[in-house]
Amino acid sequence: MTSDAHHNRFALTGRRALITGAARGLGWEIAKAMAQAGAHVMVNGRDPDALAARVMELKDAGLAAEAAAFDVTDTDAAAAWFSERDTAPDMLVNNAGLRHRHGLADCPPDAFADVIDGNLTSAYAMARFWALRLIDEGRSGALINITSIAGTRARPGDTAYTAAKGGLEAMTRSLAVSLADKGIRANAIAPGYFATEANAEWVDDPKTQKFIDRRIPLKRWGRPDEIAGAAVFLASDAASYINGHVLVVDAGMTINY
Repeated sequence: MTSDAHHNRFALTGRRALITGAARGLGWEIAKAMAQAGAHVMVNGRDPDALAARVMELKDAGLAAEAAAFDVTDTDAAAAWFSERDTAPDMLVNNAGLRHRHGLADCPPDAFADVIDGNLTSAYAMARFWALRLIDEGRSGALINITSIAGTRARPGDTAYTAAKGGLEAMTRSLAVSLADKGIRANAIAPGYFATEANAEWVDDPKTQKFIDRRIPLKRWGRPDEIAGAAVFLASDAASYINGHVLVVDAGMTINY
């Protein structure tokens, strides 16, 4: 016989979650999983039509969802969205980001700054808007930043992304100690190699597969849905004493000597 008390530790029933960059990829899988765990999810992105389709998909499955159509890099738009809400979401997942796979010669300072803004500055702005609302309302909450194994590792030709994700990890730790006395936890998830739309051109590449066979103990790409459990866990009461942690989801790649 299962215990309802144990099950409820992992449930998100009655809570609301804003997931940025959730129209596809890992963000979409996180949104689905949180909705399935009982949360009312706010699916963020820049394309209203794509968001409407995702929201309809969730509602057709009997889940609670709404669209949150704004660009997280537009601080005015983000501020307006929060100001229009009666209350702040209980959970914020900073998943939106961008990639610029170029070396020094092809990554001038303005391109570097764009990657920092898209992955780090926007996440800070979202976390700030959200946390200040929660504090003003006297409520607790859970923040999850989606970083990357690139936050603590490096490979040639990826300086801007590595810097941004490393900064996001550091920001997670800083927010964890800054917001804890307000009842707000901040954690991060660092995904490894996932077969998302953004990585489609490499998923079936034989050269990439040789690298995966050599470096990833499970010898395969992660399925996008395999990120979902980590996000639901960190948002739930089951993780109530976890704060400032980076949960690596990479099939053991970064511990493989």
